[in-house]
Amino acid sequence: MLEVTGLRVAYGGIQAVRSITFHVNEGEMVALIGANGAGKTSTLKAIARVLDAAGGDVHFCGEKITRIAPHDVIRQGIALVPEGRGVFPRLTVAENLAMGAFVRNDAVDIEKDLKMVFGYFPRLKEREAQLAGTLSGGEQQMLAIGRALMSRPRMLLLDEPSMGLAPIMVQKIFEVIRAVAAQGMTILLIEQNAKLALETSQRGYVMESGEITLHGAAGDLLNDPKVRAAYLGE
Repeated sequence: MLEVTGLRVAYGGIQAVRSITFHVNEGEMVALIGANGAGKTSTLKAIARVLDAAGGDVHFCGEKITRIAPHDVIRQGIALVPEGRGVFPRLTVAENLAMGAFVRNDAVDIEKDLKMVFGYFPRLKEREAQLAGTLSGGEQQMLAIGRALMSRPRMLLLDEPSMGLAPIMVQKIFEVIRAVAAQGMTILLIEQNAKLALETSQRGYVMESGEITLHGAAGDLLNDPKVRAAYLGE
């Protein structure tokens, strides 16, 4: 579904992503792990067109999307849940979710998807009229995922969904991520908790200093001595 070929991302003269190539198959959950500063977030932002790529190509469902507008990426069926959640703090929960559906005009199905999101996250239903900026970190993460789902994407890009959350909230968030994946959603996941990411995914890629240095089945990476030493604290 997603093919990234020779992707480069630069900030001025600094190469954040150095000609990486990888793919995500339809219906697959793939983890992208690595230390802070490895280039993971820059990779997701380049795919979503939040950042301009310095080189390389991105194809989605066989169509080149390397230079299209960010809102057209959403129309193509890719939704980014950004690091730090990125909710609209002065809009209500309901208004944030409505913003997720801004590219759609199928009112009946939008209402169905809203019920689906509230089914995944009952706490959002309870806080429907509350300003997003007053929610807890975990609730904002729920809202960011729910907002992305409201675009009815074919693929989710998840950037650090567990960051800064209490363990019980991380468990809830990943229960929903697994449930969404079980419905056939294609997911590319960045997650600092490498063990959790690989346990949740089918395949994984390891990034170091802007390059992919290792890839394979998630179970194989979990048992790889280099991965265990560098990312699993063993």
